Formats: sequence, structure tokens, C-alpha cells
Amino acid sequence: MARGKYTLYPAEFWKNIQVNAGIMVLGFDKTDGSYDSIIGATSDGTTFNPNPTFEDFGEDIDNVPPNTKQLKRVQSYDPALSGTFKTVTAATAEMLCPGSVSSGTITPADILTDSMFKDVTLLADYSDINKDGGTGSNVKAGAIAVTIKNALNTSGFQWKTNKDGKGEFDFDFHGHYDLDTPDDPPFEIFVQEPVRS
Repeated sequence: MARGKYTLYPAEFWKNIQVNAGIMVLGFDKTDGSYDSIIGATSDGTTFNPNPTFEDFGEDIDNVPPNTKQLKRVQSYDPALSGTFKTVTAATAEMLCPGSVSSGTITPADILTDSMFKDVTLLADYSDINKDGGTGSNVKAGAIAVTIKNALNTSGFQWKTNKDGKGEFDFDFHGHYDLDTPDDPPFEIFVQEPVRS
């Protein structure tokens, strides 16, 4: 069957596909792709949403049509990473329910401290090249990541047991602005194109 002009994708499109579920990590270093630790094993993938809020500066001005591009501004972002952990450690539980920790017991906090906010990254394979080449090779794997800054789990410690199955720990990490750097958006996106030579 003949394909139309606009129904045939270039063959190289498959080189730019994000594959697999990725991992949730702390301490991601985009200069070399390393990270400090994996927060927990996830199930059914993880969702990122930047949740932008827009402002139309022309909405109350006579004779200016709504949604004029020159007067549209991003007011703020409320970035979120949401999903379900299938594994939990004391450190993960503390991230899900910030508080004081003593001998494995977490007492939920009423007052939040700076140390309870952490940079959380969703890191995944990107492209057809998912492994670096061998010694002397210039082949480098592709990667895609989104880091939400000053992240806090805003849904609390949620736990669901399953008959004859694994427990589930839902999370909903939200990024926060910092008064020390108020103009910095609370998230960033990183795409590492693979090196093929």
C-alpha cells in the first residue's frame, strides 16, 4: 500500500525515542551522568508535569484581544513528579513524610526545614544508544532527565498493601522556588544527545 506524503516518518526517528521507565534519583550530575542514590523502585512509570500558570497582561486593556502573545507571561511553575514506589527504605519514608527520625521511627514535622527539601531527578535512557562504547570508543549513551528543585512530597506517606502482591507507596513531589534565587524556575530539563562516532 502506498503511503501519503505526510504519513511516512524518516527512518532516523527511532534514534530519538525515550525508552523504559527510568529511575528516580538524588544527586544527579549532568556533567557525567552520575548520581548519588536511587530513591526507590517504581511501578507503571513516573509522570512529570511542569504545571505552569500563565498571566495575560492585556486581559483588562480595552481593544487588546485576549491571549496576545506579546503580553503573555509565565507567572510561576509548580513542577511535579508523581508515581508509585514499590520499595521503601527509612530514607525514602522520611522523604515521603518529612519529620524527625530516631531509631527508624519517623515523627511527622509541623514545621518544615530547608533540609527536608531535596533536588529529585527522573533519569531515563534516550535514543537507540543506551550504553557507552568500550575503551577508546567515542560512543556515548543518550540520556534524558528532569530535576525538580527543592522537592517535597506533598501527598504525605501513602501506603497500600495488596493481597498476594507488593505494597505500593504513592508519591507526588513538587518543586519549590527559593527566596535566595527567586528568578530561577524550580526545575530543569536535560537531554544528552548520544555520541555516535
